[in-house]
Amino acid sequence: MVIWLVGMSGAGKSTIGRSLCASLKEERPQTVFVDGDEIRAMFRHDQIADAYSIAGRRVNAERIQSLCRWLDGQGIDVVCCILAMFPDISANNRQIFSDYREIFVDVPLSVLMQRDDKGLYQAALCGRQPNVVGVDIEYCPPVAPDLVINNRFDTKLLLEYVSRIRQVCGRGL
Repeated sequence: MVIWLVGMSGAGKSTIGRSLCASLKEERPQTVFVDGDEIRAMFRHDQIADAYSIAGRRVNAERIQSLCRWLDGQGIDVVCCILAMFPDISANNRQIFSDYREIFVDVPLSVLMQRDDKGLYQAALCGRQPNVVGVDIEYCPPVAPDLVINNRFDTKLLLEYVSRIRQVCGRGL
């Protein structure tokens, strides 16, 4: 099974995904966590000049999809956190994975800009950081996710989010 948590930068995908993965590992030790930023960092030595351009983002998304397919093919469950800005890749996921669920972690751009834990949006608005999705690259939310989580960044809700994802995923999760 591949659980694909998608949303904009700073939406809380990785926080929710790590908590979900830890929960799943208790019963399914073959579960792994894949994070888009971590995969990009692993391949920074051989990526195109700008890893955050649309072309660079596509390379990263295709690598992540291939990695998840490889793991899924070995019976390893995957919790993957990725921005997911390419509808064709997301649509293809439903065809290539043994069991696939797409979870949209939805947070309004205005909230993300206000929180801006990494300073990403402020840097983009000031012109110091190009190619920021939501500022100078359009983000199109997923068309038909299996679940939408309206993240309120309340740590007390984290277990509720994990429980809701597990319910949507079924198969004894």
